[in-house]
Amino acid sequence: MPTDSVPTIKRFMYVNRRAPHGTIYAQETLELVMITAAFDQHVSQVFMDDGVYQLKSGQDPSGLAMKNFSKTFRALPDFDIEDVYVEAESLNARGLQVEDLVIPVTVLSSAELGKLMSQQDVVINS
Repeated sequence: MPTDSVPTIKRFMYVNRRAPHGTIYAQETLELVMITAAFDQHVSQVFMDDGVYQLKSGQDPSGLAMKNFSKTFRALPDFDIEDVYVEAESLNARGLQVEDLVIPVTVLSSAELGKLMSQQDVVINS
């Protein structure tokens, strides 16, 4: 007997820890984030460690024969992804400021991010 059920929405958090170029992890994670959001799931992203470099403006990976995908982050609001966080300690350790990033972010401490991660249904590290 068919039933009309509301799809379950889960809270997915993608934690980006890797530099943007040299491997496919950063670009593949961005694609996975958008695919997850396209299925009407709640998606947030965290950038920490060398992952903060994924959001740095003015990147030019042409010498690595890789595509500059950093502008794609500007499409996140089109997928209803508005919760984008950067770990303060990682940003500071790399000498970056919020103004150096390609999109607006919320800067949180490591402790604050830990609390936020504990509230997610799924946390994926890349």
